[in-house]
Amino acid sequence: MSQSSDRGLRVVVTGTTGMVGEGVLLTCLADPGVERVLSVSRRPSGVTHDKLTELIVPDFLQLDAASPQLAGWDACFFCAGVSSIGMTEAEYTRISYDTTLHFAGVLVRLDPQMTFIYVSGAGTDSSERGRTMWARVKGRTENALQRVGFARAYAFRPGFMKAVPGQQHLLSYYKWFAWLYPILRLSPNLASTLHDVATAMLRCARDGHASPILEVKDINALARA
Repeated sequence: MSQSSDRGLRVVVTGTTGMVGEGVLLTCLADPGVERVLSVSRRPSGVTHDKLTELIVPDFLQLDAASPQLAGWDACFFCAGVSSIGMTEAEYTRISYDTTLHFAGVLVRLDPQMTFIYVSGAGTDSSERGRTMWARVKGRTENALQRVGFARAYAFRPGFMKAVPGQQHLLSYYKWFAWLYPILRLSPNLASTLHDVATAMLRCARDGHASPILEVKDINALARA
């Protein structure tokens, strides 16, 4: 769906009960240029807002009943994901690759003109052949999304992310390492705020970006453009 010049963006955000998705959701809701937000998650986000509609989907591989509610949006910010710790490659592939590609496939059939942004990670392996399992799977996912058929598809590769004020769904290690953010931010390649990540997503959705893959430095530069 192409965005009309006389209205704000209408965006889908997945994974809003996770740290990244919640931060992106809160930033989108606070942005005056965003008209509507659809949260798609397995559980309620815990957020209430006039702009927000919630769609609870217990299984992202079973979206038939949800399809009508997924039509009519300008962009999807796919923030759903899990840690690979303790998983086999097959298990991680089902969650990180199969789920993402199925969701993207449903959206592209509804509207190939929408922008799809996938939250990947710093260190993702585009060759799909490296030693690190999660990086291979993420790389395979990034590459496949470029072939789905969206007008514009991007992979964001953030590093360490500072939470948005008011977030409730923080990663367990975050409270122990949040103090490192000012130090990490001295390098343009290591850290972002989740506000910056979401702001860069919104700018990609509105104006596009020259590269389909945005590393930490690209995310930060776009957020401040």
